[in-house]
Amino acid sequence: MKESNQRWCSDGFEFRCDNGEKLRVTFALDCCDREALHWAVTTGGFNSETVQDVMLGAVERRFGNELPASPVEWLTDNGSCYRANETRQFARMLGLEPKSTAGAESGE
Repeated sequence: MKESNQRWCSDGFEFRCDNGEKLRVTFALDCCDREALHWAVTTGGFNSETVQDVMLGAVERRFGNELPASPVEWLTDNGSCYRANETRQFARMLGLEPKSTAGAESGE
């Protein structure tokens, strides 16, 4: 990407703390400048609501109370929380265009 705010990506990872507790992080990055736009951390699993919170936080960080003037690609893997209809609808309401990595069941 040559400019920021054209494509963002989102994923998650897990790590174990010294006390044995697992932390799961869901995040959004700008694919141009690689800025971490927003993230959520939990000791439980993450779901479509978590992803939607990260989406909203990312849009607010970059655009304040406005929506993007043109759609921003929202690139993710094929996890169920990203493929959920309510997540995809919410993304579009925020000016994000959901896209999945190659091999997506949705055909994108």
